[in-house]
Amino acid sequence: MTVTTTPLEPALFASLDPPRLAGSRCADCGTVTFPAATSCPRCTGQQVLAHVLPDRGTVWSWTVQRFCPKPPYLPPDGGFRPFAVGYVDLGEVLVEARLVAEPEQLSIGAPVRLVLEPAVGVDGAPAVGHAFAPVAEGA
Repeated sequence: MTVTTTPLEPALFASLDPPRLAGSRCADCGTVTFPAATSCPRCTGQQVLAHVLPDRGTVWSWTVQRFCPKPPYLPPDGGFRPFAVGYVDLGEVLVEARLVAEPEQLSIGAPVRLVLEPAVGVDGAPAVGHAFAPVAEGA
C-alpha cells in the first residue's frame, strides 16, 4: 500500500511505506531516543546518529484518554470520543503513542505493530500520524 498523504510531523518518520519511526542513537553510550535528538540525554554526547526504530513492540503501560486534548488535536466527525494511549516498548526505547484498539484488546505485554493513523494537518489537508495496533494472532 502506498501512502499518498503527508505526515503530521515529517521528522518523526524514517519512512511511511513501510511505516517506520525515526529515532537517534548516541555513538558514545548507545542511548536510543524518540523522537530523534541532536544530543544525548544520558551522556550529553554530540555524536548522535539517525536510527530507524523497530515496527513491532509490546505494550509497556496504557490508559484511556477521556478528555479532549488541546490543539492542534482535531476531534473526529461527531466530536471527541475517548481513546487508548500508552507506552510501547520497542526494546531500546519506550514510545508514547495512541493505541488503535478497544480497551478489552489491550494488556501490558501485548504485542503491537506500528500503523499510520489518519489525521488532518494544520492546513486542513489529509495527513498521518503514528499509532500502534494489536498484532493479530499468527501475524
